[in-house]
Amino acid sequence: MDGRARVAWHLRRLRVERGLSQKALAVDAGVDRGYVSGIERRSFNPTVDILDRLASALSVDVSKLFALPADNEQPPSPLRPGRRRS
Repeated sequence: MDGRARVAWHLRRLRVERGLSQKALAVDAGVDRGYVSGIERRSFNPTVDILDRLASALSVDVSKLFALPADNEQPPSPLRPGRRRS
């Protein structure tokens, strides 16, 4: 798994674990919601500054975004559709 895939995996996992929508995370990190979506889809290659801001919004060290997932770890499930807290 390459670095971009690791970041996408952990960004989505952490966001879903905290019950945050992409919009809520984007607001907390001061980035565009579409950019968060692009990172999770591996379309965008975020800068270290953006990764720092996202990690801070998720209350984790930026290194957590680069960790290898455990062999038996399943991909994060999507949040339920509908309104999310913002």
